[in-house]
Amino acid sequence: MSKIVLITGATAGIGEATAHILAKNNFNLILTGRRKELLEKLANHLRETFGISIKTLNFDVRNFDEVEEAIDSLPDNWKHIDILINNAGLAVGLNTIDQGVIDDWERMIDTNIKGLLYITRKISPLMVQQGSGHIINVSSVAGKETYPNGNVYCATKHAVQSLTKGMRLDLLKHGIKVSSVSPGAVDTEFSLVRFKGDSDKASLVYKGFTPLNALDIAESILFMVTRPAHVNIDDILIMPSSQAFSRDFNRKTES
Repeated sequence: MSKIVLITGATAGIGEATAHILAKNNFNLILTGRRKELLEKLANHLRETFGISIKTLNFDVRNFDEVEEAIDSLPDNWKHIDILINNAGLAVGLNTIDQGVIDDWERMIDTNIKGLLYITRKISPLMVQQGSGHIINVSSVAGKETYPNGNVYCATKHAVQSLTKGMRLDLLKHGIKVSSVSPGAVDTEFSLVRFKGDSDKASLVYKGFTPLNALDIAESILFMVTRPAHVNIDDILIMPSSQAFSRDFNRKTES
C-alpha cells in the first residue's frame, strides 16, 4: 500500500518539486496551499502522469480554524498520514529591527511558526494513534545563523530548529520520526516574495553564482523518507557549492 504524504505550500518551489518527486516514487499525496487553481492544476498533472491518488486542501496555514476544518474534512482512509512535510514558509522584507514593518513580522511569525504548529497539532495525534509517522520541517540556513536585516525571519527559522528538536523528543515514544532540511540559497519564489514582487531585486540575490533549485531539496526529502525504519535523518544542511554560509558567496563577475 502506498504511503500518504501531506505537503503544505505545495503550489510552488520546494513544495511543488517535492510533490513531483514523491508522485514519481509512488507516494499518494495530500497537497495544500492558498492558491486553489494552482493546486488543482498540479494535482491533475500528477494524477495523469503518475497514476497516484491525490487530495487537495485549499486553506491558509495561518488560520487554525481553516486548518482544522480542512484536516477534519478528510475521509477516514486519507487520515492515515504517514509523512507530514511542513514546507509552507516565507520571508518578507529585509529591514533593520528599528525600521521593521509590523505586518511583515506578523506574516513571517504566523506562517513559519504558528502555521507549522497548527498543522502539526492536527496531524501528530493521528500519527500517535497509528503508532508511526514522519514529520519533516523545512527550515533554512537562517535557522543556523543570524544575518544583518534578517532578524525576524532568522528568528522564525531558529524556532523551527528548536521545535523540530522538541517534537522529536515528545514523539519519540510513539515511534514517530522528526527531521528538518535546512537549505541555503534556493532559486524559487522566495526572494520575489521577500522583495514584494520586485523581480529586479530578487534576481540580484542569485547573480554571479549557481544557486540550489527546488529539485535539489526535494531529492534530499525523498532520501529522508525512504530510509529504513531504524534510520532517522535528524537534519540536512544543504548549500550551493558557491555558498559557505548565509552571507558568504563566491560570485563570479561577468566580463
